[in-house]
Amino acid sequence: MQDIYSTNPRTLGRAICIITGASRGFGRALAQEVSYFLKPGSVLLLVARSNTMLQELKEELQSWTEEQQLVVHCIAVDLSTREGVHETVRVARQEAINEMDHVLLINNAGSLGDISHFASFTNLDEVNSYLSLNVSSALALTAGILQVFPCRPGLQWSVVNVSSVFAMQALPSWVLYCTAKAARKMMFGVLAEEEPNVKVLSYSPGPMDTDMQIDIQRLTGAKHHLLPCQESAAKLMKLLLDNNFPSGKHLDFLEV
Repeated sequence: MQDIYSTNPRTLGRAICIITGASRGFGRALAQEVSYFLKPGSVLLLVARSNTMLQELKEELQSWTEEQQLVVHCIAVDLSTREGVHETVRVARQEAINEMDHVLLINNAGSLGDISHFASFTNLDEVNSYLSLNVSSALALTAGILQVFPCRPGLQWSVVNVSSVFAMQALPSWVLYCTAKAARKMMFGVLAEEEPNVKVLSYSPGPMDTDMQIDIQRLTGAKHHLLPCQESAAKLMKLLLDNNFPSGKHLDFLEV
C-alpha cells in the first residue's frame, strides 16, 4: 500500500485500536481493514488464542504499513478467563503514556456454542463457561479499557459490538447464542446511555465465509449465501468513518 493518504484522506486518526478474535475470519479482516485507516504512530492490539496466527497477521500488516510506523501487539490469551482480560488491559495500559486521538475497541471475539434444545441445558458450568467468553469478558474488557483511557477533550472514543440478527430474533435450539447476543446488545446500549462521549455501535456483519458458518452448516444443514469477510469489514469501516449513526444503534450489514 503506497501513499495511502493521497488516495484515502479520511482516517481514524492517531489511534489505539483493540480487536478481539483477531486471528481469523471477520476479526482478521477487520485488522487488515483498520490498519489502512490508521495515522502514523498508531497502535493495534490483536487479541486471540492462537499466537501463531496472530504473529502471521502481524507480519502481514507490518509488510504493507511500514510508512505508518504502526505498532502491533499480539496478545495470545483466553478472554473467557480473568487472566486473559487482565493481560489485554495491561498491554493497553503500557500504551496509555502515548498521546492518542482515538480509542477504538472492537469486541469481536465470540463462539457459536452448543445448538441443542432448551431443556438440555442443565449443566450450569457449561452455560457459565459460554457466557463468560461471550458476555462477561466483553463487559470486563470494555470497562478495563475505559479506565485506562478515560474520556477527555480531544479524545474520540468508539466501541463496536460485533452482533447478529439473533440479538433480536429468537431461534429454536440457539438459546446460548441468542441469549449472549441479546445480552451484549443491551449491555452496550447501557454504555451508550451512560457515556455520552463514547460512540457505541452494535454491528451485525451478515452471514460470512467463516469457520463458524461451516460449523452451522454441519450442525444444522442450513445453507446461506456467504459474504466475504472483507466486504462486511469494509462496510463497518465506512460506518465508523462516516460517524453519523446514533450511539447505541444496532445496524445490520444487509440494511445499510
